[in-house]
Amino acid sequence: MNNYRDIIVRPIITEKTMKYMDAENKVTFEVKKGSNKTLIKQAVEAIFGVDVVKVNVVNCKPKKKRMGKYIGTTNAVRKAIVTIAEGQDINLFGEEEAAE
Repeated sequence: MNNYRDIIVRPIITEKTMKYMDAENKVTFEVKKGSNKTLIKQAVEAIFGVDVVKVNVVNCKPKKKRMGKYIGTTNAVRKAIVTIAEGQDINLFGEEEAAE
């Protein structure tokens, strides 16, 4: 894969991931299926310019959902929980949110 931005799809922003960001300096991303820990580490270091200490990967299976008589499934997601070196951080919200 030539482009690191193809590996990282988007950051996952929830209450739980925000606690991880504040307390343990961990950032959660949705990543492309088939990417491994080494590629994820290289992509985060190249895009955000930080040192990555550890990468954990979670494969979330799709869940069955119903709407009336129709049955479907949610999307399968591959998440990467990336631990950033102490003293560094990733600003996911831009300059305006950080100032408030």
